[in-house]
Amino acid sequence: MTDAPRTEKTAAPAVTRAIAILDVLASAHGQPLGISELARALGIAKSSTANLCVALEEGGLIQRGDLGYRLGRRTVELGGAYLASFDQVREFYRVCSESPELSHELVQIAVLDGTDVLYLARHEGRAPLRLTAGIGDRYPAALTAVGNALLARLDDEEIRARFADPETRPQVTAASTTDLDALIAKIRRARETGFGLDEGEMFPTVTGVAVVIPPRNAGDQPLALGASMMGLAPEDGRRERVTRALGTAAAALSNPLLVGDVA
Repeated sequence: MTDAPRTEKTAAPAVTRAIAILDVLASAHGQPLGISELARALGIAKSSTANLCVALEEGGLIQRGDLGYRLGRRTVELGGAYLASFDQVREFYRVCSESPELSHELVQIAVLDGTDVLYLARHEGRAPLRLTAGIGDRYPAALTAVGNALLARLDDEEIRARFADPETRPQVTAASTTDLDALIAKIRRARETGFGLDEGEMFPTVTGVAVVIPPRNAGDQPLALGASMMGLAPEDGRRERVTRALGTAAAALSNPLLVGDVA
């Protein structure tokens, strides 16, 4: 559940509360929630919650079943419209399938959102990893390869300010980077090497590598292209091969003339 929103100082409290309902339902991962549960999560009266749910249901943003409310089909349409604004996301799947190295890997695209990363696309490869992030999932940027790759574009001072709150650096596994100075040192290594690295920080058995897709136009939001792998052996060179392939794919996605030339 999300924390109860503070709506009393907003310009449009009803809109803020409606958005909060969508956030709560999204965090439920498909589990239906009743009016009482939603009202408790928002910290408002059940009558107000019910009125908001009626409006959201009429708009197709949520749907009501026997056990409560879930997100509605309209959220899928809006999400698709948002993704369509990223040319690289539309081309991502073809680039992955045409890459000899990436075609059988789990590859993802993510964008930086504050101290989190939001996953926009996912190529399953030959052996899907159920542990890793799916489309629409949000993970701490400090702990993920895609997050580290994107944070490497910021200077140390901004990273220190952005991640000053310890809650932005959670202890998810024994390998998670929770110390701010250690995080900055890790991001510096990402700048030097040109790729972000996650060695079991989100999932103990998963290694992630990621590179930034250079924006096509000034003002475009940068994206990161990452791969998640299990069962890596230091001597097999797989991580190095995948990292090189990610770099080639990122270059292709940043330049439309190179798409189709990812071998």
